[in-house]
Parts: sequence; structure tokens; C-alpha cells
Amino acid sequence: MIIFINGSINSGKSTVGRLLAKELEYEFVEFDDIRNTISEPDIDKALPLVFEKGIELLNQLHKSNKSIIVAYPLSLKNYNLLKSKLLITPKVITLSPRLEVVLKDRGERKLEEAERERIKYHYKIGINNPSFGDIIDNSDISIEETVNKAREIINNYQDK
Repeated sequence: MIIFINGSINSGKSTVGRLLAKELEYEFVEFDDIRNTISEPDIDKALPLVFEKGIELLNQLHKSNKSIIVAYPLSLKNYNLLKSKLLITPKVITLSPRLEVVLKDRGERKLEEAERERIKYHYKIGINNPSFGDIIDNSDISIEETVNKAREIINNYQDK
């Protein structure tokens, strides 16, 4: 099983994904780590390389019978790419806090202006409200409650 934790920058994808992966004993893949290995500064030019490397890694893990949780924002175009190139169709859980919530600094993380602009762009193109997968509005709930809701969704995927 491959579960994508989708959502904009600062929506909680990595935190929720790591906690779920640890609890469920899944592999955790952070596509941002792949992005950091690519020297291309233009995100739009780097994304195809991120997905190419990420898909290769996910297919290798799947062939090894690993269950995987991945954190990264997914547009419809990239979701369709994943469906066409992965060995199995990924399940998607989108974290979708209200825009005013996701634009705030959280804990140690201080957003840069470029990140705030990317968040606004993500919301404009609908990353937070995709036509695929399940959506959790985590605006007013804790990380633990978000993890619990995501776990329930994953359990429902496994029951099908």
C-alpha cells in the first residue's frame, strides 16, 4: 500500500506522515528530501525530476513488500502521473487547514515570504481540495487527532 499525505506547505504533511509511519510500521518517504538532491532552483523545472526519482523509489519499496507513507503536495496532474507510473494506485489523504491557519508560523517553523506565496498558489490551484482521495480539515484539531483520523481512513482502505 502506498499512502500519500497531500496538502500545501505547512499543512502538517511531514509531521502526520512520520507519526503514522512509525505507528503503523510503514516506510516514510519525504519527497522534499528528493527535491533537496536536485540542484535546479526552479521548482517547476525540478518537479518532473522529483517525481521520476520518487516513483522509482516507491516502486522499489513496493516490490520489497513495504507499505509506504509519502508526504508531498499533489496536483491532479501529478496524481495522474503517479497512477500511471506506480505499480499500484496510491491512496491519498489531504490535510486541508483553512488558508489563514496554514499561513501562520507554527512552532519552530518560520515561513519565508516565498513559502507564503507558494501556499497561496497551492490553494489557488486546489492542492488543499483535490478531486481525489480523502480530505481532513485539520484547522482546529491537534496533530494527534489528525493522526487518528488519518489512521481511520487507512484502516478503511485496508478493509476494502
